[in-house]
Amino acid sequence: MKTQKSTLIYLVLFIFLFQPLQAYTERNLLQQCTGVEQLKSYLFPDKQWITYPPYTDRQGWETFMQGEKDNFITAGEKYLAYEWKVVKATDYMEFERSGSRRVMEEPFSSNNTAITSLLLAELAEGKGRFTGQLINGVFHTCEMTSWALSAHLSAQQSRRSLPDYKEHIMDLTAGDLASLLAWTYYFMHEEFDKVNPVISERLKKELNERILDTYLDTDRFWWQAVHYKPGMLVNNWNPWCNFNVLQCALLLEDDLDKLAAIVYKTMVSVDKFINYNHSDGACGEGPSYWGHAAGKMYDYLELLYEATGKQISLFGHPVIKNMGEYIARSYVGKGWVVNFADASAKGGGDPRLIYRYGTAVNSRLMEAYAGHLYHKNNDWTIFEGRDVYRTFRNLVCESEMKKLPDSFTPPAYSWFPETEFCYMTNKAGFFIAAKGGYNNESHNHNDVGTFSFYLNDTPIFIDAGVGIYTRQTFSNERYSIWTMQSNYHNIPVINGVAQCFGSQYKATGSRFEAGKMKFTTDISTAYPGAAKVNQWIRSYTLQKNALIIRDVFELEEAYSSNQVHFLTWGEGVDISSPGKVLIKVEEQQAVFL
Repeated sequence: MKTQKSTLIYLVLFIFLFQPLQAYTERNLLQQCTGVEQLKSYLFPDKQWITYPPYTDRQGWETFMQGEKDNFITAGEKYLAYEWKVVKATDYMEFERSGSRRVMEEPFSSNNTAITSLLLAELAEGKGRFTGQLINGVFHTCEMTSWALSAHLSAQQSRRSLPDYKEHIMDLTAGDLASLLAWTYYFMHEEFDKVNPVISERLKKELNERILDTYLDTDRFWWQAVHYKPGMLVNNWNPWCNFNVLQCALLLEDDLDKLAAIVYKTMVSVDKFINYNHSDGACGEGPSYWGHAAGKMYDYLELLYEATGKQISLFGHPVIKNMGEYIARSYVGKGWVVNFADASAKGGGDPRLIYRYGTAVNSRLMEAYAGHLYHKNNDWTIFEGRDVYRTFRNLVCESEMKKLPDSFTPPAYSWFPETEFCYMTNKAGFFIAAKGGYNNESHNHNDVGTFSFYLNDTPIFIDAGVGIYTRQTFSNERYSIWTMQSNYHNIPVINGVAQCFGSQYKATGSRFEAGKMKFTTDISTAYPGAAKVNQWIRSYTLQKNALIIRDVFELEEAYSSNQVHFLTWGEGVDISSPGKVLIKVEEQQAVFL
């Protein structure tokens, strides 16, 4: 059969009208730092690593709150008459019935926010005014069968969304709530004992059984990745859950042997996450997940560093620094970020977290970016919801944040050779983000070869991202959702055939030429055999006033029309002039030839 060879060139001129498979490298960086026996000598006894004042130190809290005292008290006062919400059995089972998560999650989240606000208010004021309601929240929570979300209870042996009293499930929310309650126990258990010792006894019992004993006794949770095998997913759940376990262990466990066993097990597990991530540092889940992926890894490493007398540190390792700098490199401007896969298109990260991370790894780029984010928005709140650890760390660094200049300059380009992300920008206000990769990435969309384009920090060609999470989002129905399909990304449909899901559907030969500001990738193997494509090389070249998109392809057979899709938004697309497409978004206008 005759082979067809063709070249398509898309020249995008902008007119200013208003001036490979996931790598897994056995680094095991944490395990190289120490063994479990040596770890025992590193861990501070009697929780001496904690630098926050005890509850009774009123002057200490006055100083620590740094002017935020009244804000915490005001927030807590909203919950003095709070009616604690019951998460009904039918709320859990709604996930199976309709796929909705919110029915169960909203009352549960409301209760957790109330506990956090009451705790912080009582720490701020110290008069016992919030203690009774805080006890109500603790008692109410201890009575719950599970602290996991209905969407995550499929980890039960029953595979159902109603909590099973016979087993404990550790998910993100169970861990977050547990660490919040562990801090509550640490600060307030003596005050609770004045009311009734059973309150603290019950709370500690629940935390031990649901978290510490469960974690130590089982390896079955997928996020632990203890028995990692090629093809397994290790994503933000790993550092996030392990960080919560680490907090609980350090705050609750008095037996040194058990404490060291738990802490070392978290180190082995977090090593799997670091091993799984590329050395280029890119977060395949996107910027909106960074705070709970690399960001949670940083929280974990920071706490481990402090709790071991600064004996265990990975902050000098290049991969840790690269994982941090990814968030700064993915920022476009005006709140927009590069949003491949399920990531949101807005949200450049928490400036205080970025600053803390950047300072630890000696990244001037991250520090400058943190200063830019902090000063461009006056609404950054100290309060981090149920994440008490980050709220405390925000208070610690707030005075330093106020001194940071707004001096961030985006890099001219960022090339992540293993993840195959490429970002390019120029002085004309162009920013392009393109990718190779493969169609089984974390939070995957079938999007090999796609791109996004921004003009003066305004998105022109976009990635639609993801809608509200439902049961279908993380099921075998995922690719029935239009946002996950390649047809709704900025890539071709070849012979009427779209890209497929699977690790074998990938880009090949991805490369970046900095001197030419050009990214090239062959996306032919992202399509199934029915596409009859031998080669489809797409390149993106950023010039002074133009973006050139070029497709060079070779088909084994041409039996249906090829289509090249471009997704845009805004005021509209004007195709009235032959050979010209006019795209207007807000105050930016582009001509597509």
